[in-house]
Amino acid sequence: MKILCPKSELLKSINSVSKAVSAKTTMPILGCILIHTRENRILMTANDSELGIETEVTGSIDELGSIAIEAKLFSEIIRRLPDAIVQISADESNMVQILCEKSKFSVPGRNPEEFSHMPEVEKSLFLKISALTLKSIIAQTIFSAAESSGNIIMSGELFEQENGRLRIASLDGHRISIRNVELKEQYEPVSAIIPAKTLNELSKILPDSSDCEVTVYFTVNLILFEFESTKVVSRLIEGKYFNLDSMLMHQFEMKITVNKKDFAASLDRAMLLVRESDRKPLVLDITDDTMEISMRSAYGEMLEDIPVEKTGKDMKIGFNPKFLSDAIRVIDDENIDIYMIRPNAPCFIKNAQESYIYMILPVNFNV
Repeated sequence: MKILCPKSELLKSINSVSKAVSAKTTMPILGCILIHTRENRILMTANDSELGIETEVTGSIDELGSIAIEAKLFSEIIRRLPDAIVQISADESNMVQILCEKSKFSVPGRNPEEFSHMPEVEKSLFLKISALTLKSIIAQTIFSAAESSGNIIMSGELFEQENGRLRIASLDGHRISIRNVELKEQYEPVSAIIPAKTLNELSKILPDSSDCEVTVYFTVNLILFEFESTKVVSRLIEGKYFNLDSMLMHQFEMKITVNKKDFAASLDRAMLLVRESDRKPLVLDITDDTMEISMRSAYGEMLEDIPVEKTGKDMKIGFNPKFLSDAIRVIDDENIDIYMIRPNAPCFIKNAQESYIYMILPVNFNV
């Protein structure tokens, strides 16, 4: 194999596929990037058996072939080369030569036959969505997926599409995040649970462009995201997702409308008095047209008032401040509506169209 590529294009592709390189493995091949040529195309692939990413590299081919290279070393070499054309070649003994201007590296590669190629995904069940929208709704929901839980379902996000409406949801037992998006076309109904890790890595390589379209293909066990010259394949989480509709059915006793910027700034100030290991509640005391926000911890006390528009009865309720902050910071509206039932029941943050819904359970506090 012998290829020539601009350093910038190599680095861009390495950064994309490296998201699927296994960081900790007893199988060295899973820590490698495969470079292979196919139909006059230069492709890079990484696959940790749960997540696979393949992307096309801009360049020219002098000799067809393939080679697997240890990802971390390969990335660091390319990163430190001059901004010029890089020549990469591999011989029959899997030795790799990397040449760029006056720099020359010879490093051992691995037999490409050992590499686990990405699985083929049937393309009958699919939907299309802009890259910018997909990236946005992942950011607006993924923080509610459980990082560690005895229930594997909580470590994923629900993708559910019916009648041209896509619902993405995550929950961790303390909160729920939901985004509803109207798609441009009608598609066959589909429901899948995607690992949060997959969506987190996907969001890092999605372009910030509404002009870039992502096609999402679903099978029983796999999901494939295709955009530009990149493919991302992941295993799905098996099982049935929670009944979200039943969790969202409540009669509200009170509604407040508050300026998002003011509320977010107040939450930031309150969290100065909280460390990650602390479980100190943020207390909201809502009366008439004012919401009093208070925080007391070993590091001090904070108390301030924010104007609100309120309908319904007065209420005093406590929350984990981070859970409130996570939801508030991803809302784009100037003013947000918060609905409450009673001090020991969840609150709901949502707009009139319910394009976003955030449910947060309260916590106990000392009066």
